Formats: sequence, structure tokens, C-alpha cells
Amino acid sequence: MQFWSWSIWDLLYSWLPLINLLFAIPIIFLERRNIGVTWAWLILLLLLPVVGFLLYIILGQNLARQKVYKIKPKTQRYVREMIIGQAGKFKRGSIKFRDANVQKHQSLVYMNLVSSYSLLTQNNDVDIFTDGKKKFDALLESITEAVDHIHMLYYKIGNDKLGKLVLSALTQKAKEGVTVRISYDAIGSQGVSKALFQELQAAGGKVYPFFPSKIPFLNLRVNYRNHRKIVIIDGAVGFIGGFNIGDEYLGEDPVIGLWRDTHLKIKGDAVHRLQMQFILDWSLASGEFIPFDPPFFPEIDSDGMTSMQIVASGPDSDKMQIRDGYVKMIFEANTSVFIQTPYFIPDDSILNALKIAAASGIDVRIMIPRKADHALVQLATYSYIGELLRAGVKCYLYEKGFLHAKTIMIDAEVASVGTANLDYRSLMLNFEINAFLYDPNEAAELEAIFEKDMESSTQLTWEGYQRRSIFLRLSESMARLFSPIL
Repeated sequence: MQFWSWSIWDLLYSWLPLINLLFAIPIIFLERRNIGVTWAWLILLLLLPVVGFLLYIILGQNLARQKVYKIKPKTQRYVREMIIGQAGKFKRGSIKFRDANVQKHQSLVYMNLVSSYSLLTQNNDVDIFTDGKKKFDALLESITEAVDHIHMLYYKIGNDKLGKLVLSALTQKAKEGVTVRISYDAIGSQGVSKALFQELQAAGGKVYPFFPSKIPFLNLRVNYRNHRKIVIIDGAVGFIGGFNIGDEYLGEDPVIGLWRDTHLKIKGDAVHRLQMQFILDWSLASGEFIPFDPPFFPEIDSDGMTSMQIVASGPDSDKMQIRDGYVKMIFEANTSVFIQTPYFIPDDSILNALKIAAASGIDVRIMIPRKADHALVQLATYSYIGELLRAGVKCYLYEKGFLHAKTIMIDAEVASVGTANLDYRSLMLNFEINAFLYDPNEAAELEAIFEKDMESSTQLTWEGYQRRSIFLRLSESMARLFSPIL
């Protein structure tokens, strides 16, 4: 028996390099969007032969090659004439801007327009929330005012006090005859029992998970998560930002403590783009096609003055629309770039853009939480932060609680607020959505919030960063190797 055991192991040892090579070939040729991602998978395959390839099969699928959204062509036809019309006005220079600030950044607007079907709308009224209690008070108030439909998509819905409170309000509206549709991410809301939604469904509400597992205990799309958090009420009021539904987002988790996030309430034509994205995601989750009828896209009576684009990105596309928007913003900055993100694992384009901005004399500041909720991600984050510190970027560690905001502001003129973190997962793997705001008032308010948060932060200097232990430096370097697939 021992002879046969040794023979088998000797055989495996002899053939292992060839097996690894055979497994590496599809990784090299299938994963061509980013060389860093390719190398990360190859390193994993080297360290974990065969097992690494099995992980790639589960986690490394390229959805851009699949027709994920069956109704996407219908959606594109619906907006194509509007997109072509607005793009033509940009090229002819005939578009009328309410704010000269938009004209100043029209190359960014045009890029978002053609890459993400993101019409520029100029009649939006915006409320900014940084406190979970105020955000959910506003959401619950809007729910009670709904008369036709409520569409809700969240990465996470908790089976807790806040989750039950929101679902109770939705159930009441369903009983009143309002159409209620809810979708949640199957991974983000993992462990949430379907019983949580029974009363709502009994009242006529519809609930579907996004990318649920078809095989018990194994989800082959576990790596592709719908990280969007949007609500559309009567096609006229929308919510977008970083808050999920759960008690921790109210700051009631004793371990996490205060939850610092950023969310927007929007009234204006930008809500139509939120609605369009919900229709796409809902069709994928439920199989139901919501028609592009007036009840879902009504004329909106708004005297708002904020110009805005809603930009979505995801693994179903070979483009990286939000990433490109971030890079374009950084390169357009003349005086300042302020960034808040819970995770900072950028690709080379963002990293180089920030270093070039700092080298150009631009005031570049980035704020991350002192304590992250993922140890490996935090190690990788600090490896990149070191590069920026050396380049002259200022870094602040938020101390008051957990910083979960995803915001970028440049020159107190343009801002982006949404669901996308500055990491590979958000920019390449997750389904994300951001609002790009072209409004000095809103951008200045967001910068003022950043400066207020600085009072609850500690600045990390290059000198302080250099005092890290050898063990910590090695750990950060190892984490960075795998950062593209974290």
C-alpha cells in the first residue's frame, strides 16, 4: 500500500508543472482586461495547484462575454435617440447649460454620456445625508408619500430592527395598492431568511434576490455582487449612496460603533436614469420586464438647479465607466482632489493620476477608516497609501467610527457620490452606480463635510508610515500581490 501511495505522489510531483501550465493557459487568454488580475491568479495557481484553478472557475468568470441582461437592447433603444441628440448638441456646441461650471467640465460629461448612457440632467434638487438616522427618516417619509410604485435595490437588507421597520412601511403601502418591488444581493444579504419578506409578499409586494445560488452551498457567481443601493419612488424621487439597510448603519452595532456614510436624495430628471437601471437589474433578478411607460418615467416638476449624471458600471461590460470617471475627474482638477473611501486598492490608472496630480501642486487628500472591516484589505490599502504619501498626497485616518462614504470632489466644483469604492472589486467585479454632480454648491458642501471629518481624523505622515514593523511591511506586500482579486 505504501508503494502505491509513493508512486501516486511521485507521479503527481512529476506532472504538476505540466498540470499547472495547462491550467494557466486559459487564465492567461481568458482574463485579458487587466494584467495585474492575471498575475494575481497565476500566483494563486502557483501556490495552490489545481485548487487555484477551481477557485478561478468559481470566482474568475468574465461576465463581459455573457449576455447577462436580456432586455439591455430594449433599454438601449429607449434612450438611444436621446443620447444621440444630446451628444450631437455637445459636438455642435449648441447645448444650453444652466451653470457655466458644467460647460467647463463638458468633456467629462460627454465621456459619461456616451460610455454609460448617462444623460445630463439639469433640474435636480439634492439633499445630502451623512447620518443614517436622518437618511432613513427621509426614506420612510418618501415611502409614505408614494402613490404608484416603490422600487428598491439594496446590497444588504438586515433581519433586524431597521430592516423590519422599512419592510413594515413597504407592506403598508402594498396594502394601499402601491406596487412594491424589492431586490437584494444574494451574497450581501446572505443569511437573511425569506420569511422576512412573507408579510410584504402576502400584501402583493414582489421580492427577488440578485444572482441567487442555484446549487445549495455553492454560488458560481459569488464574485459578482450587486453593490448598488438605490430607491425610486413614483419615478420622481430617488435615493443613491452608501447606506444599506441594517441597524449597524444607524451606528447601533457595538463593535463597529458610529457609521459614517454619504447618501443622496434626488428629485429631478436624473431619477429616470436610476429607474432605467432598476428595470435592468429587476429583469435579471425576476424575469419580469417593466415597460418604459409614463407611470415609471413621468414628467418631473422640479425647480432644482443641480446638473447631474447617473453612471453605472459592472462586470457585464468591458468598459469601466465609474473608474474612467474617477480618472477623468482627477486629471481635470486644478486646485484640489478630496477622496473618501473605506477601501483603497486602486489600479495603476487611478494611482498614477493621483501621484501626477500631487506632483503638479494640486492639494490631494484621501481619507480612509483607521480600522477597516477586512484585515487583508486593510493591509493592501496601506501598501498603496505609502506610495501616495511619498508622492506628497495627504492621508487621514478617520477615528470616530467606520468610514464607509464613497465620495470624490475636485476644485469644489464637481463631485461623485455613490456605491463604488476605490478598489478592484468595485471598479471591475461589482455592479455599481454613482451620481456625478456638476454644482459648486453641492461640491463645496461635500468638501466642507470632508474638512469636518478631518477633525475626527489623524493625519498619517510619510515619517510615521516608515516606522511600521518589518512584519507589517511584509504582510502588506503579500496582501498587495493578491489585491486585484480580493
